[in-house]
Amino acid sequence: MLLRFGARREQWKWVALVAVLILSWSGATAQIIYSISEEIKEGTIVGNIAKDLGIDLSTLKHRGFRIVSGSTETLFQVNQNDGILYVAHKIDREEVCERSSVCLLNLKTLLENPLEIHYVSVEVIDVNDHSPSFPEKEKRFEISESVLPGARFQLPPARDPDGSLYSVQQYKLSHNDYFRLEVKDRGEDGKIPVLNLQKPLDREAAIRHTLLLTALDGGKPPRSGTIEIIVDVLDINDNIPVFTKESYSVMLTENAPIGTTVVTVNATDVDEGSNGEVFYSFGSNVDKNVLSIFWIDPKTGTITTKGIVDFETTKAFEIRAEVNDGAQPPMTSHSKVLIEVLDVNDNAPDITVTSLLDTVKEDTKTGTAIALVSVLDKDGGENGVVKCNISNNLPFRLETNYKNYYSLVVDGPLDRESVSQYNVTITATDQGTPPLSSTSIITVHVSDVNDNPPRFSEPVINVYVKENSRVGEILISVCALDADSNEHGQVSYSLLESTSNSAPLSTMVTINSLTGDIISLQSFNYEEIKTFQFKVQATDSGVPPLSSNVTVNVFILDENDNSPGFLSPHSDHGSVITENIPYSAEAGYFVAKIRAVDADSGYNALLSYHITEPKGTNLFRIGTSTGELRTKRRMSDNDLKTHPLVVLVSDNGEPSLSATVSIDVVVVESTSEIQTQIRNVQRKGQSFSDLNLYLLISIASVSVIFLLSLISLIAVKCHRTEDSFRRYSAPMITTHPDGSWSYSKSTHQYDVCFSSDTLKSDVVVFPASCPPADDELICINENDTFNRTQTLPNKEKANVCTDFLNCRTCLPMLKNKRKRAVYMPDKHQSNFSGV
Repeated sequence: MLLRFGARREQWKWVALVAVLILSWSGATAQIIYSISEEIKEGTIVGNIAKDLGIDLSTLKHRGFRIVSGSTETLFQVNQNDGILYVAHKIDREEVCERSSVCLLNLKTLLENPLEIHYVSVEVIDVNDHSPSFPEKEKRFEISESVLPGARFQLPPARDPDGSLYSVQQYKLSHNDYFRLEVKDRGEDGKIPVLNLQKPLDREAAIRHTLLLTALDGGKPPRSGTIEIIVDVLDINDNIPVFTKESYSVMLTENAPIGTTVVTVNATDVDEGSNGEVFYSFGSNVDKNVLSIFWIDPKTGTITTKGIVDFETTKAFEIRAEVNDGAQPPMTSHSKVLIEVLDVNDNAPDITVTSLLDTVKEDTKTGTAIALVSVLDKDGGENGVVKCNISNNLPFRLETNYKNYYSLVVDGPLDRESVSQYNVTITATDQGTPPLSSTSIITVHVSDVNDNPPRFSEPVINVYVKENSRVGEILISVCALDADSNEHGQVSYSLLESTSNSAPLSTMVTINSLTGDIISLQSFNYEEIKTFQFKVQATDSGVPPLSSNVTVNVFILDENDNSPGFLSPHSDHGSVITENIPYSAEAGYFVAKIRAVDADSGYNALLSYHITEPKGTNLFRIGTSTGELRTKRRMSDNDLKTHPLVVLVSDNGEPSLSATVSIDVVVVESTSEIQTQIRNVQRKGQSFSDLNLYLLISIASVSVIFLLSLISLIAVKCHRTEDSFRRYSAPMITTHPDGSWSYSKSTHQYDVCFSSDTLKSDVVVFPASCPPADDELICINENDTFNRTQTLPNKEKANVCTDFLNCRTCLPMLKNKRKRAVYMPDKHQSNFSGV
């Protein structure tokens, strides 16, 4: 009821403020791309990152603007004063990007407090800074004069580190009468130059031809590289070597040791010199397997083993032996070598498995066949007789169908949740001496049936959600595990409506049926709802489906989303409250009590009071926890008559919210002015205050008592008023740390109690019949302490009460920390005390 004043007018302002705070907290990321050419000078500016991203330049250094460590960090640096990115080292595009068509260097920049990450890409543009080059300075060819025109000879290609158009684009050959240049495009391998013979070579006319091959790139102007092509013309060799036999035949036992001599072939050449020398080798069409098993000595022609000969792999070899003379180019002849392999018992049984079922259901009956097993031993006789068995203790067995053919059948119950697959090891052993054996492992996959419901890890899940959280936010992800597989283990989630919730569950949360994400459908308000409960059901996709439930308790956590609000009479928005104090007020004089409340809870509702204007005032202070406004010292002639104060009340939330109220403290000379203003404010408050009926009745009752007490006081003290005013040049008003004030008018003393509201207080006056008490220390709070010791010359004193009770009930308050009493030393003072 008390927070209603000005609430509607402030509503949109607070919404806008919360939106700005949310935007300021969120981290920002962005990406920009710059382009530079390679080989540019160090210190060249790439771009202004801060300007392009719209970052305040004055905060760069404070927030630690820098480039995050990486492979490209040393190439660039960023200026923390102006946000300019510049080149730190000379960049060679071919070094950092090799032959990539696009060269992008990625940088990651970081700003701290608040954290912001921005990605910057720098494209390095290629320039034609490399010339084509060949792997060697010259290339030699030896071509016989008998080679016919049209023969092609591949030339070494040139390489250019530059990419795209700046790579090798064309080749040129120096002018000559015998050769022309052809260029083949090999795609990614580039262009390959080929030398084409145009007419027969004549060694007698020219022993050597020297050509110059030039490679050009696509630059403007193009760069080039050259290689010298030297062609030596060879003489003709007109005699071929001849084998002594057209074919050779030999037998070889399998598993013969490496290095065993198989056979020696022989050939002769009638030519003399280098043309008459012979060299042996295997023909170019010999199988690679033969080359891995046999080797021929190029000088003697002796064929030996260099690998293991296996009869079961190859029973015979037919090798084509080749002999070349020493001429250039050499002449060649061939001979056939037949090698027959002799068998020995060196093979273990071979197991072949044919699966009948890819998977076996866990409820499969005993005796069901799941695979066929066949065993073959390449050896003969006793070495080929085989026995099979299962070496594992598993729920399977082998049944004999026919000689060396078996069936693998189920021999016990299966449970996929216990064992999802079995590795069945089948062992086959022959009857040789020593016996040879082999094993085969059959993997049997057990398929699922829907015999397990989904299960949650715990029966109850507690979720804690901050109020004002975003709509659509994932509160929690529930997960139920199903021991079954495939569709039997596919779990879907749904919500079960709870009758204990005040609002329909469908308006509060929803759930993703596939992921189990529970998503909010509204922004929760702690002041409206603090907790609610519902159940989540997990159902699998089996037939029939199985399900289970989990209870979810959602607890709303309070956030600091309500600003403090002032209570009457300081609750009118924009209004300025006037409080009057006498010129003779002592230090610690109670001016007013500011009261505020906060709709939040906990530390978010813990309020503190401060004077914001004027700053550094030495005349007034306020209790940070009580809100009691008091004077720091006595008034002086140099002080202003009106003191405008702005009081700020803030909560302890993060971030803290606050509100302000304006109070004009007017210094008056006469206490009658204070009384008149108090009456006027009381009438106004009674006319316009929106209080409950019981409060109105209480105020009316207290007012009647106050009037009766005031009339009695005036009647008793009337004859002493004139003497009191003559004795003192000005009325004496004494303030007290608990917010009470005393007004000296006569030699008698009365106790007056006020209500908690200064401007709307009703006063009850009691005779000062209480027994004397000792002086005591008056403490406002631990940060606002006011010590005042007073001596009582007589037994009369004033007791300040916060309850409308008789004097006897005031006495216990003297030792109660929550109630305070004020003692007046002058017996000629009448006390009007208000808290």
